[in-house]
Amino acid sequence: MIRINLLGSPKPKSKRGAGSSMPTMEVGDVGSLKMKIAIVVVLVAAGNLAYWSRLDKQRQSIEKQMAAAEQKNRELADVKARYLERQRQAESYKRRVDVIDSLRSNQSGPVNLLATVGETVNNTEAVWLNNLKDQGGSIDIEGMALSADAVANLISNLQKTGFFRTVEMKESVQDDQIKDMQAFQFTLTCEKAKS
Repeated sequence: MIRINLLGSPKPKSKRGAGSSMPTMEVGDVGSLKMKIAIVVVLVAAGNLAYWSRLDKQRQSIEKQMAAAEQKNRELADVKARYLERQRQAESYKRRVDVIDSLRSNQSGPVNLLATVGETVNNTEAVWLNNLKDQGGSIDIEGMALSADAVANLISNLQKTGFFRTVEMKESVQDDQIKDMQAFQFTLTCEKAKS
């Protein structure tokens, strides 16, 4: 076994061999100060290079992600443009359909009015119409009846249709021109119900 005395103090002599001593090894100055500074500089430069390399890889990764995100953004912008165009087309189509439906309902409005009034007059005895004027929100009806009760029945029947909110008599006069029977000239104002 070899023993190395690093402390540099002599070891007492052993009793066995008076003239033998243990070999010692002395480690002198490892390097100069310049050498130590150079080693530190090299280590710092190596660490700096490794850190720069890692940052460069992150930069390249971020650039790739940005390029992919920009490509995706362009694709989504195209999809959005197509969606907005189709939405404008759908709104245009809906407006056209609404206009057509409005025209159809306005077209059938006078037909429904005439059918309702005609059916009501036909179901009321002893009543004839001379004139019917559509004033927009109301209707003026002029006609002739054989009795005042027939006019009252006509008013009642017109109210029952549900087509009119109110039915009011403007005037009712007995016609003097007809001598053989009793006849009444009447004028009614009917306010349309909101549909």
